[in-house]
Amino acid sequence: MVVNMHAGEFEPVRGVADLYVHDAGMFDTDEYGAVYVYDAERPIVIDTGTGANRESLFETLDEIGIGREELSWILPTHAHLDHAGGAGHLAERYPNAEVRVPEKGVRHLVDPGALVAGTKSAVRDQWQHYDEPAPVPEDRIAGLVGGDRIDLGDRELVVHEAPGHAPHHAFYHEPDADVVFTADAAGIYVPEVDTVRPTSPPPQFDLDQCLRDLSAIEAIDPEYLCFGHFGPREYEPSLIGEAKRAYVEWVEAVREKREALGDDEAVVEHFVEASQDVEFWNPERARADASLNSRGVLTYLDRVEEESEE
Repeated sequence: MVVNMHAGEFEPVRGVADLYVHDAGMFDTDEYGAVYVYDAERPIVIDTGTGANRESLFETLDEIGIGREELSWILPTHAHLDHAGGAGHLAERYPNAEVRVPEKGVRHLVDPGALVAGTKSAVRDQWQHYDEPAPVPEDRIAGLVGGDRIDLGDRELVVHEAPGHAPHHAFYHEPDADVVFTADAAGIYVPEVDTVRPTSPPPQFDLDQCLRDLSAIEAIDPEYLCFGHFGPREYEPSLIGEAKRAYVEWVEAVREKREALGDDEAVVEHFVEASQDVEFWNPERARADASLNSRGVLTYLDRVEEESEE
């Protein structure tokens, strides 16, 4: 199920009827940002990208045949702006679409000021790839909790809370096609190197919860995984085991480097320098990813230490 797209393009997801994946064109890296469009009886957009390239997403919906009055749902998997930054812009263009997001993310989309400030602090010069999000009107948005179902008319999505990545994070399961929209719960699957890479952003990454979230996907045993980055692939049980190992090994690598260097900025710089060997996204993104992920683990380790002292 390898999909080869460029920014602004879309393709059907092979094996899943009526499902399309759109390349949101994020960070000047092909396929990094995957937006899913389900052309169901009640059509839905799952994740939105940053909003910076929203016009191409509007064009994709037009080409699929979903009119401005027809889109029913806008469904970010969580409030991080690479997944939800376009939600308000979509709500403006599609007046009948209701926005749903995990409950703890609602306030961030209604009043995104604090989220924008936090994102700018975390991503630093990568903010150039984002756009200022439009607030979602309060009467157009509601929160989701585990077990909730999104009615698409001829099928439904089941909500599974997955707070290891962030407290406002979930993945969605469509039982009929047996596809899981993983968001970041299964890490980032990179087709070019056929591997899973962890994603551990500050400030609320939690390793133990991430492992439980991965086990929840494993328990579903789906046919397909639709990753939030780099698109869909067929499910293999070994992939979840690989993801678990990647997370554990990544946290341990940061822990060991902190013990060796004794300075958190030096730890971050070490992993940023090591990212120069990454070849499957552009160097700028590789450095930003290494900085963000290492800072997230350092924050997690601080929290674990504080809790052990209580």
